Amino acid sequence: MNELFTQLLTTAFLVTFIRSVVPLLLTAMGGLFSERSGVVNIALEGLIIFGALAGAVSTLVLEPVVGAAAPWLGWLAGMLVGGLIAWIHAVVSIKYRADQVISGTAINLLAAGVPPVILTALFGSSTESPKVEQALPLWGVGDLRFSPPVFFAFLTVIVTWYVLYRTPYGLRLRATGEQPGAAASMGVNVRRMRYSAVILSGILAGTAGVFLSIGNLDSYVRNISAGMGFIALAALIFGQWKPLGVLAATLLFGFLQALSITLGGTDLLPPTLVTALPYLITIIALIFTGRANAPKALGRPYEG
Repeated sequence: MNELFTQLLTTAFLVTFIRSVVPLLLTAMGGLFSERSGVVNIALEGLIIFGALAGAVSTLVLEPVVGAAAPWLGWLAGMLVGGLIAWIHAVVSIKYRADQVISGTAINLLAAGVPPVILTALFGSSTESPKVEQALPLWGVGDLRFSPPVFFAFLTVIVTWYVLYRTPYGLRLRATGEQPGAAASMGVNVRRMRYSAVILSGILAGTAGVFLSIGNLDSYVRNISAGMGFIALAALIFGQWKPLGVLAATLLFGFLQALSITLGGTDLLPPTLVTALPYLITIIALIFTGRANAPKALGRPYEG
């Protein structure tokens, strides 16, 4: 037990903890916008993967041309691709009123099949890309240095809270997710609000993917998301669709992931249990949380 506490009270564990939280936080905040508008976004896992792939591939392609600017353009590419894939989910769910869960699942399946084809065509490997020479820079002091998406992620919490509760857009968004018919009667364009929210979720999830590929690993590897999209969705439910609640939930799940990484190199617990720990706690949290405070119109196509 003393060995465990010793490992937790280190700079290395703090760095691992923050890096574990960031992709969950970005993805969950994106999911918050989508689900607050009434659109279920189970495609978050796929959006992370597409963002990570776009970020890494764009950086590799642009490095010889623009040099140090390549990772920044790669970040932009990851955001755009994430937003584009989310837009497809929005069109299918909003315009054609298809089942939102099936639409999201289809995107996740595409995210499993498309990257190997692109990687094989460009780099001759179906599992990983070459390492980028120009990754996103690290900001900070000493060992506590992080790539820009880390700071962006925590800033997103403040911005999301302000937008949701202090702006007309946030008021319309919440009304759209609760009572779309009443919102429409007050002049709110429900479809436009939902489109904007779903696309925004893709942009943020795409940024999470960019962090994983060129802000953390310096390359794209197969299964880079490792289920983070689903854990982020669980954090969204556990946090009751509120920015501060989602922050607390992602901190908890990020801590558990960092703990599993730290304990994975020790003999304190069986390796299988260590690996499964974050997922087990996620399931337990969902069992006790449920969907009690979900937006009332969540998952219901707007017929107006």
